[in-house]
Amino acid sequence: MRIKQSMCYPIFRPQGMSLDELFRIGKEIGYAAVECWGRGDDFPELVAAAQKHGLVIASMCGHESLPDGLNKRSNHDRIEAELRESIDIAAKYGIPGVICFSGNRQPFQSDLEAIDACADGLRRIAPYAEERGVNLNMELLNSKVDHPGYQCDHSWWGAAVCEKVNSPRVKLLFDIYHMQIMEGDIIRTIRANIKWIGHFHTAGNPGRNDMDDTQELNYAGICRAIAATGYNLYVGHEFKPKGDLIAALRHTFALCDQG
Repeated sequence: MRIKQSMCYPIFRPQGMSLDELFRIGKEIGYAAVECWGRGDDFPELVAAAQKHGLVIASMCGHESLPDGLNKRSNHDRIEAELRESIDIAAKYGIPGVICFSGNRQPFQSDLEAIDACADGLRRIAPYAEERGVNLNMELLNSKVDHPGYQCDHSWWGAAVCEKVNSPRVKLLFDIYHMQIMEGDIIRTIRANIKWIGHFHTAGNPGRNDMDDTQELNYAGICRAIAATGYNLYVGHEFKPKGDLIAALRHTFALCDQG
């Protein structure tokens, strides 16, 4: 089975191009899905254009905010309410996963205490996610370059949270670019943790740009390895093209069309 590819439309939408035209082109190329970071004023237009062209909305953010997240117990009431609302929206529109964040490291809190706090926060809402059929995907991000202080910055840490919650709907958003910066060994790590992965993001490293010969990741091999695990959700492209946006979408799809 070939992997199902998604594009993050805020990045790949050329100036002056409608969502309808962008999604028509994406579908023509072979994309199965699109994704958004939030639910802005253009969300109804996004939903309508995706449905018109037979594209799934693969992912959206589930709560506020990236640096102020689940590792702080005082946030749990707020995040539970926000996630409940997001889960309802995701279930309504067939969105398979919403993104969650650990938050930045807290003074005087150990890694293990933070794992317990995140797990307790997710455990509160996991039954509702199970009932509605929506994944809670905690994002793995690098704390070295892009998100200083972010706590869920290694796959072992995120997997430990998932193991503690032990819900089929609590998973990880495995961002390949971010994990290459923090730990490398991408294919082996994906294979070891695939049961906990509910979504992927891609980008070339260094630079978070195109998957060309200026960066160090072999995305054809990575995508082939993902397909071989039997993973049946989405691999979303979240890089910043250096040139023409549509040309970048075409090149990336062909490179990652592995099975």
